[in-house]
Amino acid sequence: MPTLPDVSAQLTALNGWDVLWAVLCGLAGWIASIFAYRAARAGLRKLPNVTETMATVGARIVRYLLILLGVGIGLGFLGIGLQPVIAITIIVVAVLALAMRGIADNFASGVVLQSRNTVKVGDEIDVDGLIGTITEMNGRAILLRTRDGRIVHVPNSQLLSNPVVNHSEDHARRSTIEVRLKREGRAVDDLLELLESAIAPVPGVSSGTPVRALARTISPERLVAHVQFWHRPTKGVGIRSDVVRRLAETLDEEGVHGTVTSDLPDTPLTAPDAV
Repeated sequence: MPTLPDVSAQLTALNGWDVLWAVLCGLAGWIASIFAYRAARAGLRKLPNVTETMATVGARIVRYLLILLGVGIGLGFLGIGLQPVIAITIIVVAVLALAMRGIADNFASGVVLQSRNTVKVGDEIDVDGLIGTITEMNGRAILLRTRDGRIVHVPNSQLLSNPVVNHSEDHARRSTIEVRLKREGRAVDDLLELLESAIAPVPGVSSGTPVRALARTISPERLVAHVQFWHRPTKGVGIRSDVVRRLAETLDEEGVHGTVTSDLPDTPLTAPDAV
């Protein structure tokens, strides 16, 4: 590396042409970076599974590299060696890599998610106990709209490091309603058939898969049954509410005393006979 007198001597020996070429190199690098940015962004947009954010980030990297190349060549015309520039660049890149490690992890995770098509916009997912519908996917996170209308930003890396349940992948989801009935001399099969026939016509309940009423606990005084049905994944809350209401109305019409709930309780060690 030249000493201070050597650098002074080099700067003194410069002429107008050296300065002109240095300025032209920097200007050329800047102009080339603009066109390269546009071309890289347009090219990345055409690639499958590449989002707008990912294309913009990649194009910016190309632009900054061309600007740095033009500045480096310009410094060469001024007689300044490239070694200090390279050393400073390496230090800056290392510092940025450490400072933006989380951002880089999320960006890389976003690329993996986009390429594998694990999830997509419109899917309802459950990640680390958080349930919501994906409204946006970008280079840093996915945006989930929860069932109560909140927007949650989930880092992309969290989707790779935690199990993810995709409720929408098969375009259908099964729900279970528990019904506790007083038998009052009625046959178990008759009660189960009554439950199945009650909710089959409910709007939103899938007709492709039959409704099933399964006996869970049977005693001389009561019957505990689980009624299972299929529906669209994102419409579960409303459909379950309609099913609970329809079952309650049917039991009332038939004079059957019972309780209907969509929240499955824990199984007691000894089931009481009271409904």
